[in-house]
Amino acid sequence: MSEFVVAAESRTESGKSSNRRLRSRGLIPGVVYGAGKETVPVAVSPSAITDILRSASGENTLFDLEVEGGRRKVILKEFQREPLKGELLHADFFEVALDKPIEVGVHIELLGTPTGVKNQGGILDFITRELEVECLPADIPDSISLDVSGLELGKHLRVSDVQAPSDKVTILTDPEVVIVHVVTPRAEVAAAEEEAAEEEAAEAGAEPEVGKKGKAEEGEAGEKAEKKEK
Repeated sequence: MSEFVVAAESRTESGKSSNRRLRSRGLIPGVVYGAGKETVPVAVSPSAITDILRSASGENTLFDLEVEGGRRKVILKEFQREPLKGELLHADFFEVALDKPIEVGVHIELLGTPTGVKNQGGILDFITRELEVECLPADIPDSISLDVSGLELGKHLRVSDVQAPSDKVTILTDPEVVIVHVVTPRAEVAAAEEEAAEEEAAEAGAEPEVGKKGKAEEGEAGEKAEKKEK
C-alpha cells in the first residue's frame, strides 16, 4: 500500500461559522475515532484527502494522520461532498490497530470481455461493485478481480465465484449475491415485450367482438320472431 502522511489540526469550535472560517483557510472539518477511543475533532487539507481517494486503494488506503506531534494509523471511513461542485466538506477517520482485523468494502475489478458480449450480442450488467471483507489493516487489497471472459448470454456470476486475493482476506458478502450477468440488449427486450403485448391485446380484443356479434345476431333473430308472431 502507498504511504501517506496527512497533517491535521485539532479544533475546539464547531458549527457553520467555524466551518466557514476553516474553509477560508483551505481546510475542512473532520473527526478521528476508534474502538474504545475518544473522538477528536480535527481540520485537514481537502487536497490531501483527494490525493488519497485518487490512489490505487482509494478510501481503503492506510495512512498516518499527524495530530499535535503524534501520528495515528487511520483509514478514511466516511466523507461528504458538496452535491453540485463535488468539493469535499467533511472527513471521518477511523484509527486502526495493525494487529486487529477490520471490515471494509473493496471494489471489484472485472477482467476480460464476456463471450456473451463479444459473440452473442449481449450486454454486461454489473450489479454488485463492492464486496465486504475482513482482514488486517495492512492486508486490505486495492481491489478484488473477477474474470468474466467465459460468461455467456443469460448467465451470471455470484460472490461464490470470486476467489479472495489471499488467505489473509475473508469475503463476508453473501455467496448467493449476483455480481454480473450478460443480458439481451434492452431495445430488443422492449421490442419483444411490445410485440407480445400487441399479440395478447389482439387475441383479447378478438374474443369480445365475436361475443358482441353473437349477441347482436340473437337480438335481431328475436325481433324477427316477434314480428312474425304479430
